[in-house]
Amino acid sequence: MVYFSFIHPEYLWYLLSVPLLIVTHFALLRYIKHKALRFANFVAMKRVSEGKIIVRNSTILALRVLTVFLLIMAIAGTTYWYKGLSSESDLVIAIDTSSSMTAKDFSPSRLDAAKDFSKKAVQEFKGESNIGIVTFSGVAVIEQLPSKDKSKVLNTIDLVDYSQVGGTDIPGAIITATNLLIPAEKGKNIILITDGSNTVGGTVRDPITAGVKYAKDNGVIIYTIGIGSDIGPLGYLPEYYNISAVYDENTLLRIANETSGKYYYAGTNAELDKQIQELMSNTEEAYLHIDLTLGLLIISLLLIFIEWGLINTRFRSIP
Repeated sequence: MVYFSFIHPEYLWYLLSVPLLIVTHFALLRYIKHKALRFANFVAMKRVSEGKIIVRNSTILALRVLTVFLLIMAIAGTTYWYKGLSSESDLVIAIDTSSSMTAKDFSPSRLDAAKDFSKKAVQEFKGESNIGIVTFSGVAVIEQLPSKDKSKVLNTIDLVDYSQVGGTDIPGAIITATNLLIPAEKGKNIILITDGSNTVGGTVRDPITAGVKYAKDNGVIIYTIGIGSDIGPLGYLPEYYNISAVYDENTLLRIANETSGKYYYAGTNAELDKQIQELMSNTEEAYLHIDLTLGLLIISLLLIFIEWGLINTRFRSIP
């Protein structure tokens, strides 16, 4: 999967000048043609110019349109993203610490299973890459800045506990984790461990879409780990209440698919352990980018010189 992002997308509005340029070109041609028809020695000019007094100059128009288009794309900061392999991808593990993670469908709880999975992922992660830890409930919290010290990261995971803040803000976790990865020069990966139940709406109509877009714009791949089931009783309530924690698979599938990651489901502790090796092999994939700004500017300048040469040779006006 490849796509483009823009550092200054507001400058793309200038693309509206392209159709204006085309309309202006043909309007001026009509004006010049009308003026030429009134020339007293029209027959002589027609004979000298081999019957082509007014030419449409489609080549010049095409060059000008292309030049303007490339210049606008350059000032918009166009970046080309493509999926490749990177041995030095940075990683942030985002762990759900909301009340639904107290559910007992995992032993001893979903959160304990998530912590155990996270520690195994850190131990299996290859290379000298940085690893950070984010926890989230109603708010996202940075527990560990990206670090190459695995022992420090593992200690941080051990200290993770249930949050006192209500709700589950998955988009907030994605945005916070992405912010930690922005300085990374190569691959950027997030492992999102949650039951997928987003309960915080934020200030936008579709917060999941906003979070996913932010990750994509910064070249982040998200791997979602679905931990839970629809039958897990909440750990902070007596079992006789018979209230189960919610599990939302669709949200996790959507996040993974839209960022070119992968969704892993684990309904038991044993299934969760089986996902480690496959996940670690996939985290070698990353979005790599090429800044096209300089290349677009060079091509634009080249086209300007080509147009200048054509105007003064092949399409030179009769003096």
